[in-house]
Amino acid sequence: MAETSATPSSIATVHGYPRQGPDRELKKAIEGYWAGRVTAEELRDVAARLRRGNWRQLADAGVREVPTGDFSLYDHVLDTSVMVGAIPGRHRAAIEADTLDGYFAMARGTRDVAPLEMTKWFDTNYHYLVPELGPDTVFIADLTKPVGELREAVELGHTARPVLVGPVTYLLLAKPEPGADPGFDPLTLLDRLLPVYAQVLAALRAGGAEWVQLDEPALVQDRPRTVLEAAARAYRELGTLADRPKILVASYFDRLGEALPVLAEAPIEGLGLDFTGPAAANLDDLARVGGLPGKRLIAGVVDGRNVWINDLGRSLSTLATLLGLAGRVDVAASCSLLHVPLDTALEHGIDPQVGRWLAFARQKTAEIATLARGLSEGTGAVAGQLAANRADLASRAASALTRDPAVRSRCAAVTPQDTRRPQPYPERAAAQRAALGLPSLPTTTIGSFPQTAELRAARADLRAGRIDQAAYDERIASEIRSVLVFQEAAGIDVLVHGEPERNDMVQYFAERLNGYLATQHGWVQSYGTRYVRPPILAGDVSRPEPMTLRWTTYAQSQTGRPVKGMLTGPVTMLAWSFVRDDQPQADTARQVALALRDEVADLEAAGTVVIQVDEPALRETLPLRAADRAAYLAWATEAFRLATSGVQARTQIHTHMCYAEFGEILAAIDDLDADVISLEAARSHMQVAHELAEAGYPREAGPGVYDIHSPRVPGVEEIASLLRKALDGIAAERLWVNPDCGLKTRGWLEVRASLDNLVAAAREVRAEVTGAIG
Repeated sequence: MAETSATPSSIATVHGYPRQGPDRELKKAIEGYWAGRVTAEELRDVAARLRRGNWRQLADAGVREVPTGDFSLYDHVLDTSVMVGAIPGRHRAAIEADTLDGYFAMARGTRDVAPLEMTKWFDTNYHYLVPELGPDTVFIADLTKPVGELREAVELGHTARPVLVGPVTYLLLAKPEPGADPGFDPLTLLDRLLPVYAQVLAALRAGGAEWVQLDEPALVQDRPRTVLEAAARAYRELGTLADRPKILVASYFDRLGEALPVLAEAPIEGLGLDFTGPAAANLDDLARVGGLPGKRLIAGVVDGRNVWINDLGRSLSTLATLLGLAGRVDVAASCSLLHVPLDTALEHGIDPQVGRWLAFARQKTAEIATLARGLSEGTGAVAGQLAANRADLASRAASALTRDPAVRSRCAAVTPQDTRRPQPYPERAAAQRAALGLPSLPTTTIGSFPQTAELRAARADLRAGRIDQAAYDERIASEIRSVLVFQEAAGIDVLVHGEPERNDMVQYFAERLNGYLATQHGWVQSYGTRYVRPPILAGDVSRPEPMTLRWTTYAQSQTGRPVKGMLTGPVTMLAWSFVRDDQPQADTARQVALALRDEVADLEAAGTVVIQVDEPALRETLPLRAADRAAYLAWATEAFRLATSGVQARTQIHTHMCYAEFGEILAAIDDLDADVISLEAARSHMQVAHELAEAGYPREAGPGVYDIHSPRVPGVEEIASLLRKALDGIAAERLWVNPDCGLKTRGWLEVRASLDNLVAAAREVRAEVTGAIG
């Protein structure tokens, strides 16, 4: 790009930063606290140390305004519920007795009290805890966290901008509390909530905040006029407060659309907008509304959700255009950097040339600082960085690692017949019932069993060379035998091998597919203390050899009951990876689907009669704007069918989804044409069973009856009650009994008790159904 001259000073900032620490110190401290090995004071010390480290890293990178309040011991939406005093009645005694234990009880539940429901944060793989609100909810400000963390940063000499979930988004994310009218709209509580936000804003101003950021990502979705009017009212009221800091309202993940003029006209001082991916449309939209004269714009031009380096020249061009649309333009990532790993410098196993194509959180902050300097001082001030960036972009574009002619030829040869099973579902169902001979309300689990310390130690020993492959394989075989023996003794009908050989449901396959890169330290928070290492999808995808055949067939050889083959579906393989951004996702999904199709064929040929292809990400990847959804669902469902449609009628195809709102995609779920679907339902009290019934879903389904994200052991009657609710919407001959999700993160003690109760409840309800029929 042509050299540009200096402009009024722009600064670098971010909306948020990874919480876990370089060695996942936060996870270890929290889990140590839960286990009684770490005191509350020690946990708080670890958290404070990590916050200080994050602010120092950001400042050293050139970030001139650091965020506070983005750090969380579990979830920032849960933190907001605490901040506004929205504590469910069942948790009030616990939080009054001990604030920290009560906080974790809301997140995880206790032996006697259920946690808050958990679901996906917009179209990401982060999970938040859903606020429970009712017509009698009373909001009371708790200033401890927002003010305390601001003061920490200010005392360390940082210019800090507190970041909070905005009031409109908070209410739109909430659901009616148990016992409330299901039609209750939490947004009707806005006038009751705004005075609490006013208190918080005043306290933050007194604590030294010049600016406070209120995040309103819910406004990037299609919203009715009533919501837009509520947003206008909220920021009119907050913006005209006498005692407040400057207010910046931030959005991300998509374009603001109809909400942009509402916020642009509000009496606030700034907006934060995403200008990456589909949100790039914000640029033209901003010009159409006349820009933000006299106001601050934080321009999210660095992708905060993916790991590829920024095109700095293109971003500077965008920023130069934005200078004419706002009173002040500062530079940021598109959203919080919570969604990317911490530092590429920790990755010693990736080819150094490929490593130059990647930017994790630390590298993104450096990119942001470079862009801010280039915008303020002119491109000449960052000429060296721009030249290196151009070279790295060119290297990636020209690399043979990204293109495989054989893969592309095979994809081009796919026909519509390849994406449909030849037999209609009723014919398949009859063949499967004859082949499997299962009782009504058959029991199964979702796939994984507890990953014990012994299993993790064996994996570490193999990597370190302390044991050889044969010794490791015997350890895996022994674990599989133990899992099978337990399931048989418990009375489970369709078994799983427990997946002891797998580190993660996406990473395991990525490590066995051409086109993927694995990281060693690329941890990203999924929820609470659950961190994952999303692989990086860098090139064309193919399967060099079978991935699951050995251990699935071994497990089947040890039992006379059917053992499910367990695969991760193509959409989830993309969604839970850092996907390539140099070709349409539909093309990448087709490549992954063809690799999985080969695996499905090998499993069937080896005698596997039940094959589960999990797609928990189908709903989470749904575009936030309705206009973009049909195209996405078309390629997503086609990819699933391409992976699964090559089997005989007697082979039963299962899929699994969890922790999302499924009502919006029921037609797509039907279009998957899976024979059986299992879905999360325990925390949502069987809501999805009734949604399936209302949609006329014709196939078999297993709405989950055991919430595996809580340490609670559900009782027999609790599970039986859920099954009876499910039977209100799903006929007994089509109802399966299963947990919400895999059991990898749970301990064996609770798993044994919970599955024993699950089988007992299934037998109890089965007897009721049989008696009623008789």
